[in-house]
Amino acid sequence: MAVLAVQAIRRMRGGAQSQLMLGADGKLWVVKFQNNPQHLRVLANELIATRLAEAVGLTVPATEVVEVTRWLAENTPEMRIDFGLGRTERCAAGLQFGSQFVGGLIPGQVVDYLPEPQLDEIRNRAEFAGMLVLDKWAGNCNGRQAVFERKARERKYRAVFIDQGYCFNAGAWTFPDAPLRGVYPRNRVYAEVTGWTSFEPWLSRVEALAAGKLWEIAECVPPEWYGGDPAEIERLVETMLERRSKVRELIEEFRDSAREPFPMWNNGRTIAGLRQFPMGLEASRLVM
Repeated sequence: MAVLAVQAIRRMRGGAQSQLMLGADGKLWVVKFQNNPQHLRVLANELIATRLAEAVGLTVPATEVVEVTRWLAENTPEMRIDFGLGRTERCAAGLQFGSQFVGGLIPGQVVDYLPEPQLDEIRNRAEFAGMLVLDKWAGNCNGRQAVFERKARERKYRAVFIDQGYCFNAGAWTFPDAPLRGVYPRNRVYAEVTGWTSFEPWLSRVEALAAGKLWEIAECVPPEWYGGDPAEIERLVETMLERRSKVRELIEEFRDSAREPFPMWNNGRTIAGLRQFPMGLEASRLVM
């Protein structure tokens, strides 16, 4: 049963031009629409990849299908998609993808950037290795995104992994693997990786994931999110099942890249000056 959206609150930053919406369940949802500027299939990608991440024990937002009525879309002027060059259209009515807003109605503090020293204090920093497993498996062709949340009176942040829309190569549903795809832009989150044990338990869970679980998740995707052809989503599921045995190879390619992301791999020593990619993010802003 879909969650009914009852109010649009504001548009979120990011290429999908999501809307922050209040659901009839009393929760806040970041809603991506079928007519978003990225691709129709990013809705299916979000639902499948986020629920797979949840299934192997990673920290991701809850996801649901969200129903947006035609009345709400037509009577909320701010619910528009901007395609550039002066062309806009109303956000689509019908079944959309919803990701529960990190922090909820009474958030503590949620940011999408932390200074370098604070990355060492993330409570679940080891999960960046686990999310790398998921991203390599799912062929995420974008950089890994996360937001950082802490409740009132808490000192340390918790990473929450968001924005899985570019898994499966966005709308293409192909897997052009490359070493630096689907990785977080700052090496410091991988500083504790010393070998294959650092990717557990997530790597073993992916490799042993039952085919039935993947099919169960795929069956939750509304057909209109992928054009209604069941052969397309069946092909995606079958490819994902085959790729379970390829994840270690893909991680090795990243490990051996010029970026040198794992300075502690099997050597027990620290290399000073962890490398990172330039960041174009500002503190305290959320992207979806």
